[in-house]
Amino acid sequence: MHQESTRLDEAGLPLTDFGPVLAEEPAPLLFATVSGAHLYGFPSRDSDVDLRGVHLLPAEDLVGLREPEETRSRMWDREGVEMDLVTHDLRKFVRLMLKPNGYVLEQLLSPLVVRTSGLHTELVELAPRVLTRNHAHHYRGFANTQWRLFEKTGELKPLLYTFRALLTGIHLMRSGEVRAHLPTLIAEVAAPGYLPDLIAAKAEAEHGGAKGLAGAGVPGDVEALHRVLDEAQGESELPGTPGGAAFHALHELVVRARLRG
Repeated sequence: MHQESTRLDEAGLPLTDFGPVLAEEPAPLLFATVSGAHLYGFPSRDSDVDLRGVHLLPAEDLVGLREPEETRSRMWDREGVEMDLVTHDLRKFVRLMLKPNGYVLEQLLSPLVVRTSGLHTELVELAPRVLTRNHAHHYRGFANTQWRLFEKTGELKPLLYTFRALLTGIHLMRSGEVRAHLPTLIAEVAAPGYLPDLIAAKAEAEHGGAKGLAGAGVPGDVEALHRVLDEAQGESELPGTPGGAAFHALHELVVRARLRG
């Protein structure tokens, strides 16, 4: 059912390190991908490795009296690098897909694939059908949360997360495509010219400060991108909701997967 992928070179993470760990999972993994800073294009030397994915619970776990383990998480250390794996049961993940939740779609569509399957491919193919202009709310809210964290800490990481969220939201509203890789977004969406320098600085230290790297105009730049996101959402050709056809297709996928086990 499952096959290993070799698409992880872009992140500089050897795929062979993950196989034994994934094999310890108690339920089948439909997919696992790399998320976080590696996906966003600004990992540092000491960045954690965030693995995200979907597992498939057996039918008896959902029809009995015990609460199903719909979300599982595990952390471990690999040669001094902290790794974590968080997975949702297929039904929970699909329900999140049907909400304006850009985070789960980034996980699903991440090009940094550690484990894949035929059902993963089907989910990827269905993803465009759940994209809506209301996903702008997700990216706007995430950017606001990270901006407040930056104001509190002055660290590069939340500042880059702020810009990444805004640029991903703008790109999605304009193109109907989920793109989370900040260096690529900079080339496609008008962005402040100092962002490449911030990315380079972040590569040296996970919790480095932004002092001296980003000028006094940063708050204005963030506000300007919020306005661009607002305009892009208003002009977007994406629908307001996923629609019944997308719901039906995902429902059928979940039922088929569960019955097959």
